[in-house]
This record gives sequence, structure tokens and C-alpha cells, in this order.
Amino acid sequence: MQHDKILILDFGSQYTQLIGRRVRELNTYSEIVPFNKIPEDIDSYKAVILSGSPNSVRGDDVLHPDLSKIRGHKPLLAVCYGAQYLAHFSGGEVAPSNTREYGRANLSYIKKNEDFLSNISFDSQVWMSHSDTIKQLPENGVLLASTNDVENAAYKIEGEPTFALQFHPEVYHSTDGKKLLENFLVKIAGVKQDWTPNAFVEETVEGLKTKLGDDKVVLGLSGGVDSSVAAMLLHKAIGKNLYCIFVNNGLLRKNEFQDVLDQYEGMGLNVKGVDASARFLDALAGKSDPEEKRKTIGRVFIEVFDDEANEIKDVKWLAQGTIYPDVIESVSATGGPSATIKSHHNVGGLPDFMKLKIVEPLKMLFKDEVRRVGASMNMYSQLLGRHPFPGPGLAIRILGDLTAEKVRILQEVDAIFINGLREWDLYNKVWQAGAILLPVNSVGVMGDERTYEKCVALRAVESTDGMTADWVNLPYEFLQKVSNDIINKVKGVNRVVYDISSKPPATIEWE
Repeated sequence: MQHDKILILDFGSQYTQLIGRRVRELNTYSEIVPFNKIPEDIDSYKAVILSGSPNSVRGDDVLHPDLSKIRGHKPLLAVCYGAQYLAHFSGGEVAPSNTREYGRANLSYIKKNEDFLSNISFDSQVWMSHSDTIKQLPENGVLLASTNDVENAAYKIEGEPTFALQFHPEVYHSTDGKKLLENFLVKIAGVKQDWTPNAFVEETVEGLKTKLGDDKVVLGLSGGVDSSVAAMLLHKAIGKNLYCIFVNNGLLRKNEFQDVLDQYEGMGLNVKGVDASARFLDALAGKSDPEEKRKTIGRVFIEVFDDEANEIKDVKWLAQGTIYPDVIESVSATGGPSATIKSHHNVGGLPDFMKLKIVEPLKMLFKDEVRRVGASMNMYSQLLGRHPFPGPGLAIRILGDLTAEKVRILQEVDAIFINGLREWDLYNKVWQAGAILLPVNSVGVMGDERTYEKCVALRAVESTDGMTADWVNLPYEFLQKVSNDIINKVKGVNRVVYDISSKPPATIEWE
């Protein structure tokens, strides 16, 4: 089945992925490419969206897309930088704003009888994020909407299906933003909304059957959502020809290795569990640098995985749970290298001598879509709703060097915290939670004796994609109960603190 496709040109905005996700939420397929990598088959796309950008259209670093095959030929929606670009280079005027226009604003004027603005509230809240402003509309520009501070908040170009927004419809704080996108896609571009989880499963399974035939495939399971959903899609396509390997690196949560292994076997997957705890802990002994720990875990994982994979005869494919943000982030909008905040650990980077072809059934899905696809295959809700967990596991939640005793302490603390969230019906209200073992001892009193034991920090954040996150205001009564349980039940801990840092400026993990 051919689905209508939307092309999103990325100018480096932090919100570009959100545009893609919002379009997908409207059951419409979208692809994101750098602004200077417009596909040759542009005719196969139903419409085009221009993203925002940290650059200025007035600066020396202006980003110039080639819109010659798009403007006037395809429905076009320009957002923020895109709106300023069309104005600046088409007879309008863009100038510095007197004040930085950032945050919430409300529409104060909407042009009537416009399909693009259908069912948009007169005083709808929108989200601004720009330091330049459009002083004069481009040639043939028609004003569509204003706010009290921004006159040219939305416009269209007379005589062509081109629309522009100075604000960001893709963010949560633009209350009618999703409706605006739907109006553009359905009423202006005539897109069919048939990109659904069920359709994805059906088409992907058929495609995998054709691609893989009777070949054997090996997949490294992590216990997380992405690898698990990838496994189920492959299982539907090739059954027992899929060989799954689930490695215990000794840094999983308490009892997680056996619990997840039991879940996988209950799903009918062909899984081999490999307990390599001692091998990982031996390799990590004496290492305290976060990057060194990550790289050591990655190296040992590759060695263990390779040992196990080589025991399976005639394997031709390596399956990975790569998802769309991983693909997008590998290519920056400006063509330069992306900034590295930390090394990510996954199966990528397996040694060349394995000479396996790669299959990535999820590489065009966002995280929330992966969960919806899993739900459509009736996968366990507990697995699909599992909080994100770092590839290196508890290694990067134990600050400093690792020992088996430190892992034991953190596993016990983490179990009390996570189980407490479930018992208090808070788990699904939190995007990610965990405990951090700090490299400090603190003085305490237990009975009549002074103690000098470990301090742990609890962390719980709310987010949609991990790009930004805010700490969760957990009830004091809950924190009090969890703190008491940890100190009373976990030998070696006498102090508990709660992390109330947001991302940015902090990161979700401490290492």
C-alpha cells in the first residue's frame, strides 16, 4: 500500500523531530532530511514543511534551501525560520525584534473563512521562539493571524499553496497547533490519514518475509521497548529463524535478567539468556571515568555477543532496534558533526569480521510509535510502558569505580524506589526514574551508634522524548516512605536525597 509522504526540511531546530512526530500522530507518514539534501524524487512527496532554525535569515550563516521544485508546485508550510526565510528572500522584511519573542502568546486576530485556520480558537495560545521578527510580508503575502506583540504571526502566499507560521505549532504549548498541522495536511494538501500501527505491522512483516526469506537472523535483546518490538516483528516474519540473545551484564535492575527472560519466552521468542556478569565486572574493575566505563561495557558486550552469535550456524543478518531519532541524529542539518554529549551503547559497532547484513525494522519510527506498534501486536503492557534504561545500566548510576557490593546496594535501592512508584500508582506518571549511588559517605546515627555510610540520590523526570525533561514533584509522603524503607532495609546506606534538576541545564543521567 502506498502512503502519502510529507517531507520535512531540517534547518537545525531543536523542535524538528517534534514536527515529524506530530505529523505521524495524525496518521500521516513523514520523513526528515537536512535542508540541503532534498531527495531527487521530490514528486513522490505530497507536501513539504520547513522547520525552524537557530540561524538568522539576516546573518552570514543563512541556510539556503533549493525550493525551485517545491514552491508553487507542492503545498508548503514554513515554520519560524522557514516563515522568515520566505519573507526575507521574497520581497518582505525581517528585522531584529525589540525584545526576544519567546514563550506563550495568544492570537488576537484570525482571518475568517480560511481552510488553514478551520476550527482554530480566536484567542488560541501559541509558542514563540525567535529573536527576529517579520516586519513586512513577502510579495503576494496575505495576513492570516496576529498576536498582540507579533503582527505577522501567520500568512499565506496568494496564488500558491504556501503557508507560513512565525510560531511553533508542533510544541505542546501551542494549544491548536496539532489542528493547524491537520488543516494543512488534510484540507490544503489532501493527504490520506492511513499511516497506522496496524498498517505498519502488516506491511513490515510482509517486507521482512520477502527480504529475509529462509535466512537466519540474530538479534541482541536488551529488555527495552525498541529491541523487543523489533524482535516481535521479525518473529512474525521468520519465526524460529530469529535467534535472540539476551546478555546479563550484571548491571541490570534487581531480578531483571530472569524476569525479562521469562517475559520473552512467554511471547514465544527463541531466546538464549547469557549471564556474563562476572566478565563485565572484572573488565570494569578500577575504572571510574564515565566514558571509559561506557566503552568497556560496549567492548565486552560485543565480545560476548560475538561468541554467542558464532555458535549459530549460517547466520546472515544482524537485527537492530534502531529507531528514527537515531537515524536523524546521525546527520546534522548543517552537514557538520553532531555534538557528542555521551557515548551511546548499542549493538552498533560489531566487528567487521562478523560480515552480517543489517536489518532494522523500526528505523523509520519514533519512540511513541514503537510503543503503539507493540500494543497493536498485543505485547505486554508492562514491557511497552517500561521506563527508558541506559544501555550501560547501573554502571553510569554508580558514580566512580564499580564493585559487586556497590551494584548490590544500588539494585536494592532502585528496587525499593521503582516498586514504590508502582505501589503508589506513580510509575506511569513518570517518564524515567532511577537511583544514583554517590561517591561520598555521610555521617549518620543508627541506634546509639554513629555510622559512616553511602548516600543515594533519587531521580524522577517527566518528558516526551528525553530531549528536555523536568523533575517530577513526587508527594512528600511517598518520598518519606521510600527514604525510610531504603535506609532501614539496605545495609550500607544512611542518607537519601531527591534530585530536582531539570534538563537543561542538567542531564537526566548523572554520568
